[in-house]
Amino acid sequence: MAKALHPTQVIVRPLITEKAARLAEENKYAFQVHPDADKTQIKDAVEKVFGVKVVKVNVINLQRKARRTRTGHILHGQRWKKAIVTLAEGHKIELFEGV
Repeated sequence: MAKALHPTQVIVRPLITEKAARLAEENKYAFQVHPDADKTQIKDAVEKVFGVKVVKVNVINLQRKARRTRTGHILHGQRWKKAIVTLAEGHKIELFEGV
């Protein structure tokens, strides 16, 4: 069972990249989400925060990237989760318009 999260805690930030801009044309939007959030929590959060109807949610778990310092130490970034949300026809998120 997933941890209970408030809808504003589920969505960390929208991902505004070139790929996300192409997906927005297909009515798909990308978000960085809380690592403990599941698909149903992500769907509910997007519907409540943005007031749209979600049809489908795809989730990608991204692994840590290793970075080497000048002294040879290896540092790891954080793991994070990306969600690609497909909206119903006629629904849009205004945040992504004009990107």
